[in-house]
Amino acid sequence: MGPIATNRKARHTYEVLDSMEAGIVLTGTEIKSLRQGRANFGDGYAMIKNGEVWLHGMHISPYEQGSYNNVDPLRDRKLLLHSREIRKLYGRVAEKGLTLVPLQLYFKKNIAKVLLGVCRGKREYDRRQDIAQRDAEREMRRRQAR
Repeated sequence: MGPIATNRKARHTYEVLDSMEAGIVLTGTEIKSLRQGRANFGDGYAMIKNGEVWLHGMHISPYEQGSYNNVDPLRDRKLLLHSREIRKLYGRVAEKGLTLVPLQLYFKKNIAKVLLGVCRGKREYDRRQDIAQRDAEREMRRRQAR
């Protein structure tokens, strides 16, 4: 099974330096909604608070048959990592200009996982340079196909 949701905006806005897989604490109706592919990262980000990693800003649509079991679609969700992994992330994020950004949400052996990236924001000229490089590669592939 492929990814449920991918944060395409993150790859455009940030330079991904490192990535790490994390479990995510969800309710039953959220899992059912994810199985229908109803998740959106929006402007999601992760923070380390009191030795725990929390995911903010990710929207999981309410399950249609969930009734009163549905929870707030934008609630903060706890990420599951080993304490040594949290310490490693805390050391990296303490550096100036680095942040934790969710890159992808997927199922691995029926368990929801989040690919978390340690990212640095790109400057405007870096983004333009990436777009120009992508256009040049596309043009080269187009000419080779002829």
